[in-house]
Amino acid sequence: MTGMHPAFFFDRDGVVNRSPGDGYVLRPEDFHFNEGIIEALSFIKSRGFKLILVTSQQGVGKGLMSQAVLDDIHNTMQTELGRHRAAFDGIYACTCLANMPDCTCRKPSAEMVLKAEHDFNVDLAQSWLVGDHDRDIQMGHNAGIKKTIRITDGAPAITSSTYVLSNIGELLPLLKKLI
Repeated sequence: MTGMHPAFFFDRDGVVNRSPGDGYVLRPEDFHFNEGIIEALSFIKSRGFKLILVTSQQGVGKGLMSQAVLDDIHNTMQTELGRHRAAFDGIYACTCLANMPDCTCRKPSAEMVLKAEHDFNVDLAQSWLVGDHDRDIQMGHNAGIKKTIRITDGAPAITSSTYVLSNIGELLPLLKKLI
């Protein structure tokens, strides 16, 4: 099919921004980019890839923040990324609680990736997924993405990835060799 686009799918917390640990980023002022991520995103965009954010944000489902606050966090993020030609083309967030039986979007479900595939005419065979948990990598596998990059930050990885990096700072040097 002509006109298809390769993409990079990114998890948010722990990859794009500093991990809030067991908590949640509940305000725009609590969102802090990981060192080196803006440069990596800008590099990816300069190579003609779509950038797609796929994130679980059950803080909304738990009532810890509203959808409007999540939107504000993402708008603030996008504004800063836009200054560097690194803004995401699409943002997909699952706000369901982990135990919701009718949720179809929670990772490792492929739903967010497949929606982006449709919305942006993405060629999943030429796409990549970058995440910091097994559920992120498994979501990519479930969607048919073969190329994955796992950021471990010392956490054990069970689901196999194409590349495993110890921290996000290693991403740009790897990308410069790959794309």
